[in-house]
Amino acid sequence: MSGYGKYRLIDLFCGCGGMTQGFASTRRFRPVFSNDWNADAIESYKANFDPKGRHTVSGDITKLIDSKSFSFPKADVVIGGPPCQGFSLLNKNRDNDPRRALWYQFMRVVKQCGAKVIVMENVRQLLTSPEFIQIEETLHDFGFRHIEAKVLLAANYGVPEMRYRTIIMASKGGAISLPRPSHYNPKKIPELQSQDDFFGKRKLRPWCCVKDAIFDLPRPIGTEIRDIKPPLDLHFGRTPTSVSMERYKAIPPGGNRFDLQRKRPDITPGCWIRKEKGGTDLMGRLWWDRPSVTIRTEFFKPEKGRYLHPKQNRPITHREAARIQSIPDDFIFCGSKIEIARQIGNAVPPLMAKAIAKQVIACLDGKTSPSYVAETRNAYEHMRNGGQPCMK
Repeated sequence: MSGYGKYRLIDLFCGCGGMTQGFASTRRFRPVFSNDWNADAIESYKANFDPKGRHTVSGDITKLIDSKSFSFPKADVVIGGPPCQGFSLLNKNRDNDPRRALWYQFMRVVKQCGAKVIVMENVRQLLTSPEFIQIEETLHDFGFRHIEAKVLLAANYGVPEMRYRTIIMASKGGAISLPRPSHYNPKKIPELQSQDDFFGKRKLRPWCCVKDAIFDLPRPIGTEIRDIKPPLDLHFGRTPTSVSMERYKAIPPGGNRFDLQRKRPDITPGCWIRKEKGGTDLMGRLWWDRPSVTIRTEFFKPEKGRYLHPKQNRPITHREAARIQSIPDDFIFCGSKIEIARQIGNAVPPLMAKAIAKQVIACLDGKTSPSYVAETRNAYEHMRNGGQPCMK
């Protein structure tokens, strides 16, 4: 833990530690407690932030809070993302999903540890849900005077990914602000110039794209995790059937299942043919010159989304997905390749988390938050240990 700063940090529903990675990279936070129910994710977290297992606990957070034999350490900041599937549009039974109530367990820990600042992240649907109003009311009841919430886009913070997340930040003391973008969509310059100062009158950089993150990786080898140094340890492929390979070949640059149906109806699944609308990312090919679509937990299955490599006839690899999520190459993952994929897809992009952490530091230090542009300028150069800068 050498080099970490004075602010004590708790990460709940931490997963493999994507948000902690962003906070820890500032060298201003010291993790004092973390929890997740997924044993493999916790092992990944421990490998990166708690190798001696001193502050990491696996298991049901509700049982831990209710336990009379356990007490949470004092902390300055609590961060985390209560499981989001309850709010997700992909969950058809979300109205009765008990996971929606886990935000309150998060708040119970906040109260017990005496945190001055909280950061909660979730899917964009949280911002318009009844639970959001309850979260605000609970924060006010717990003494948080300043609350900010907004749907943020990861691409606006140097992450080559169109990942939208609701971010709630609250402070008991000084004012706290959401991070202002460091990057922008270069195709919407006039629109940005007419907006408020969230974007306006700043030196922004163009979005980082898929090519910026993965261009230097060779063709993948094998189909399993390899016992070699990163990044090639997680740069492995799959063994598609001959039909799947023909489908991949039929998808042009930027194309999707509709191109497959047009060019090769004989190998297009019947359910896709019958579904004439929707699903425009299924069997889709990523673009070199754009950010990726959201990396989900089954990114290795192109039938689930736009996860074909921009040029090669294959799905993206675990390493490519991790880089698109801005997870550094030296980040240690534990578990099977299926579990690692789940950890990558569920992670908060560390570059986005770092932008948020800078705002938390500014609040706790009682200072005006610094520009985040300089901090992200060489992020991918550092991630690749000597690679090319993300934008020329």
